[in-house]
Amino acid sequence: MKTIIITTILSFLLFTQITFAQTIKNFSSNGKQLTRFDNLSNAIDAHDGEIALFNGIYYLYGTSYDCGFEWGNKSAPFCGFKVYSSKDLTHWTDKGFLFNAKTPVWQTRCDGKTYGCFRPHVIYNQKTRLYVLWINVYDNRVGYRVFMSKKPTGPFTEAKEPTLAVNSEMPVAGLNNGDHDTFVDDDGTAYLAYTDWRTKGSIVIEKLSADYLTGTGQHVKSVTDGKTEAPALFKRKGIYYVVYSDPNCGYCSGTGASYRTARSPLGPWSEGKKISDNSCGGQPSFVSTFKLNSETVFLFGSDLWNNAAKNEAQANFYWAPLTFAPDGSINPLVCGETNVLSNYSAGKSTQINDDFTTACDINKTRHRGQSFTADRNGTLYQLDFTTFKSGYPNADLMIELYNTDNESNPTGPAIAAISLKQDTLSWAPKNYTIKFKAAVIKGNHYLAVIKSTTTTGCYGFEYKESQAGDFAAMSNDGSGQFTQEKQKEIKLKVYIK
Repeated sequence: MKTIIITTILSFLLFTQITFAQTIKNFSSNGKQLTRFDNLSNAIDAHDGEIALFNGIYYLYGTSYDCGFEWGNKSAPFCGFKVYSSKDLTHWTDKGFLFNAKTPVWQTRCDGKTYGCFRPHVIYNQKTRLYVLWINVYDNRVGYRVFMSKKPTGPFTEAKEPTLAVNSEMPVAGLNNGDHDTFVDDDGTAYLAYTDWRTKGSIVIEKLSADYLTGTGQHVKSVTDGKTEAPALFKRKGIYYVVYSDPNCGYCSGTGASYRTARSPLGPWSEGKKISDNSCGGQPSFVSTFKLNSETVFLFGSDLWNNAAKNEAQANFYWAPLTFAPDGSINPLVCGETNVLSNYSAGKSTQINDDFTTACDINKTRHRGQSFTADRNGTLYQLDFTTFKSGYPNADLMIELYNTDNESNPTGPAIAAISLKQDTLSWAPKNYTIKFKAAVIKGNHYLAVIKSTTTTGCYGFEYKESQAGDFAAMSNDGSGQFTQEKQKEIKLKVYIK
């Protein structure tokens, strides 16, 4: 099974809790990407960012695509930057947006008429007691904007526009500087590792000011030779490492990952060494350092992009700890191998991430269904269904409930039906609670049919392999005749009272 077991230990100095193993999965047993859900049963929508650990809580920062942002689409809005929190890297709570990106100012800076805004990275300044956020933008010369907040979840307030040593004389709103990472050394000195687009993607590292809000001019250029991006800077046993995408390729799945080392963040840096040819199906995004009691974990993350789609709301993640040889070199990534780090301890959690995978094919000709058996006589009053849209559907999504025949095909008229307006549905998989009023009989079998008449785009759903008695079904011609998919289950739940 392609499973990553990531376990951590939290301090017993302040409190005592029961320890137990914590499992995190990147792929299903048959190699399919898995969707990570938050506490609201919505898919996590935070991409090209990082995971940071502050005061024993993990925070996942990333770019949102849920509102329909598409790179290069001039009519597409900018969605903003989201943050999620977790005690165990598995159960995530949606903490909202880092700041309000719906304002005209931020839409002008980041919507589809621009190159977009990406890569939220947050560090903590112990002297100022402020969290500092850097994002990559393309509306100014320097390529970044910086923010401050008293809390890791924000709201963040924009600071003065930073200055950096590289490309400071280049045109405003050009392709000057790109993907970046922020790093705080043991002595509290912070650095920015960033991509220089004017040299076709070489990596630059620059020392930041004491407040972490701007550059100092002290820097090293050409850490890499070019055609790279997405640097991740960290330190281990006195050696500095920078891991990066090799080559650079926007929204590409399966790009390589390489690294270099140095005795100082400002170099000199070694020659590059490749640790993966495909970054486990994704593109390198971050390496996060977690200091957990006596052990330090270096968590590698890559974005599992959705086949270079302009809207990446369906993209997933690959997370795994880096391992090191005795000489300090990073071992090649072994994608999907099980890893045990230590014991994990945290409070009781009720949110469970099942092994669901994303699909999008509901349209005029292909309909989907999920069977269910009534466990009591009564009224089916509610249905929860996870769905999303892609490719601009031109008709609404419909959900209809039917009695079924012996072959699980719908019989008679629908006993209940509802239409979900296409302009109200999200681009990222989201759980929708739908109110129904349908009489059902204990032991009888029913089929929830999900369909549309759209001739463009598609509506999506989440499914998993299942041996349960109820099953998914599919119709390929819009005729109402369904084929059973007995080992597949759609993420759909009914409520009867």
